[in-house]
Amino acid sequence: MKLLLLALCCLVVVYAQEPRPCESPKQWEGRFLRADRAKMFGELAKLSYDETNRRAREIEEVQVGQDREYYDVLYLHNIGKEYRLNLKSRKCNVTNLLRPFRPYGVPPNAQFDGSATIGAAGVPGESLVVENWSLTDGNDKFYGMVSSPDCVPIEYAFYSQESSLITTTFFDINVGITDPNVFIPPSECSMV
Repeated sequence: MKLLLLALCCLVVVYAQEPRPCESPKQWEGRFLRADRAKMFGELAKLSYDETNRRAREIEEVQVGQDREYYDVLYLHNIGKEYRLNLKSRKCNVTNLLRPFRPYGVPPNAQFDGSATIGAAGVPGESLVVENWSLTDGNDKFYGMVSSPDCVPIEYAFYSQESSLITTTFFDINVGITDPNVFIPPSECSMV
């Protein structure tokens, strides 16, 4: 009986040490670089992200091949609308959002792949501990890197047969939204 109790205690200790998916900040602002090399697609954007209300605003510089465009895009998943303003022509397109809101965080059923230290590990203030996570769902694959312990997104990679490999690297992130009016559609879109 004592042996069974000891084995059960060891099992609990081992299970308790297995990392669980962390929870990323619900609202933040930052920038990202997204690329799909197979399609010669690149995007640099400023992002305001609000997971709580399922909305995001991106000021984008998009390059496909040699073509470059500039957009102000507001995704309001809470009402199912996308507002896309071409910053060159000032033309706005309002469409229904068909894709679901995808949080920038570690999926709850993701697998922990390990942690690492980026930078000079022994020098105070010169390193960052990151956690690597992955998830396979049918033919779709997700890989993510977040800071530890705060779970701030650093890099995501998503692969599907429809879109090939898309990587997104996040930087200059600040928790919170400085201007809540950033989620109001551009004035050019009110006439559509």
